[in-house]
Amino acid sequence: MKQTALITGASKRIGRSLTEHLAEKGWNVVVHYNSSAKGADELVKELSDKYPNQQFSAVQANLAHPDEVVGLIPQLAANNIIVDLLVNNASVFDRGYLKGTSLELFNSQMDVNLKAPFFLIRDFSNYFKTGNIINFVDTRVTVNASNFAAYSISKKGLWDLTKMAALELAPDIRVNAIAPGVTLPPEDEDENYLEKLAQGIPMKKPGGVDPILKSLDYILENDHLTGQLLFADGGENLGKNL
Repeated sequence: MKQTALITGASKRIGRSLTEHLAEKGWNVVVHYNSSAKGADELVKELSDKYPNQQFSAVQANLAHPDEVVGLIPQLAANNIIVDLLVNNASVFDRGYLKGTSLELFNSQMDVNLKAPFFLIRDFSNYFKTGNIINFVDTRVTVNASNFAAYSISKKGLWDLTKMAALELAPDIRVNAIAPGVTLPPEDEDENYLEKLAQGIPMKKPGGVDPILKSLDYILENDHLTGQLLFADGGENLGKNL
């Protein structure tokens, strides 16, 4: 029986790459999206045509709305979809120093980046009992820069949640995290922007999505790994060599 993955924010960017990668490896995938219905439907059709012996579907939920978050996994279970892998990939990333952070900004980062994964992890463990959970954090968990204060705190919280969940849910569920680095340019920038950004990290080059996909494979294949964080970031988490 083929395994099934639920990937949040799966219709574009890193989420789409994760979806295509797992599909190529024989997984069924539930493509979660918020507002990218067209992209999600197109991806599901594309994968269904390419891999006719696998199952692909799209599911909508606004992760900033708690009612939609806590309804997501029960909806899948009610449709007899058993999820073996939960990937908490979706996130929001908004700038704001501590002194300039509004309540709205703080809540927006916490709701999507921390609260939603918390309750998806809860429901995954209660409904499906066994499997894997992979949380996407950030190299910022190793530093105290405050230019993205609320975002950074949300990701630090997600990393602590990863360890907490790994301890509570073992041995039936393994919980690990991946921290991407210089991967893809923002949608309004090009590769030159990424190349300049990469000059500030030890490896001096963008990694693209390949290190992330290899990290995903490593976590899934190493069945004794739990509560760990893989930095797929070209050494960015090490800081700068002054």
